[in-house]
Amino acid sequence: MYNTLISSKDLAAHIEDPGWVVFDCRFTLTDTEAGRKDYAQSHIPGAIYVHLDEDMSSPITQMSGRHPLPDPVMLSEKLSIWGVGNNTQIVVYDDAFGSVAGRLWWLLRCLGHTKVALLDGGLPVWLREGYAVTDQVADVVSSTFVANINTDLIVSSEDVELMMDNENYLIIDARAEVRFEGITEPFDKVAGHIPGAINVPYDDNLAVSGGFETQDELHEVYKERAGNLKNENIIHMCGSGVTACHNILAMEYAGLSGARLYVGSWSEWITNPARPVATGE
Repeated sequence: MYNTLISSKDLAAHIEDPGWVVFDCRFTLTDTEAGRKDYAQSHIPGAIYVHLDEDMSSPITQMSGRHPLPDPVMLSEKLSIWGVGNNTQIVVYDDAFGSVAGRLWWLLRCLGHTKVALLDGGLPVWLREGYAVTDQVADVVSSTFVANINTDLIVSSEDVELMMDNENYLIIDARAEVRFEGITEPFDKVAGHIPGAINVPYDDNLAVSGGFETQDELHEVYKERAGNLKNENIIHMCGSGVTACHNILAMEYAGLSGARLYVGSWSEWITNPARPVATGE
C-alpha cells in the first residue's frame, strides 16, 4: 500500500493494474480551465481528470474561503463513477510539485481512504524520466466507494480563534513569505496572517529535483518548529486550504501523523473583519 508518496518507477509498474486509479489534478488559479485543456492534450495513461473548483470544492459562500470542502456524498458518488472502491490504490498528480494534488490526497484521507499516494515530482518528473503520456481518455469501470468520514482532521475558524493564543497549538501557514508578511496579496482582499502563526512555505518541502526532501530532513524541519507539541495540535493553513495539504503530506511522510487542516484558511479568516490580522514576520 502506498499512502504518502510514490515514485514514477513504481507507478509505471502498476499503470495497467485494475486495482489502481490515477487522478490528474492539474489546475491554475489564474486560468481555471488550463488544467483540463492540458489533460486533453496529454496525461499519464489511464488518468482521470479532477477539477479543483468543480470536484474538490463546493460553491463559495459569503462566509467561506475560496475552496470550501466538497459535499462528501457527492464526492463519494464521483469516486464510485471513476472506478474507486474502498480497496483501490489511488495515485494523484499535478504539474505543480503536488501543490494541488495534495488536496485530493487529503480529501481521500478525510473520507477514510488512506490507500492514496502523491506522485513524487508529479508530471514533470514522470516526463523527465521518460515515461509515456497519452491523449486517450481512460475507459472507466464504475465501482462502489463508501466513505468513513474523519472529521477530526478538520479545523474551523471558530476552532482557530480559540487556538491562536494557546501555547499548546501551533498554526503553520504554507503561503509564500511575501503573502504571509502582507507585502503582497494576489488572491485575497486582505494581506497578512493570523497572529501567532508561523510561516513554512509548502515549497520548502521540496528538493532541487522537484520531489520531496527525505523523510529525515522533513522530520527535522517540522520537529524543530513544533517542539514537543502533539501532532494533532499542529494546524496547517494557506490561502484557501489547498497548498496547506502539501505540508500535512510532508509531515505524514516524515512519520509525524495527525496534523490537521484549517479548511477555510486565510480567505475564510478575513471574511469576518473582527478577526485579528498581523503583518511582518
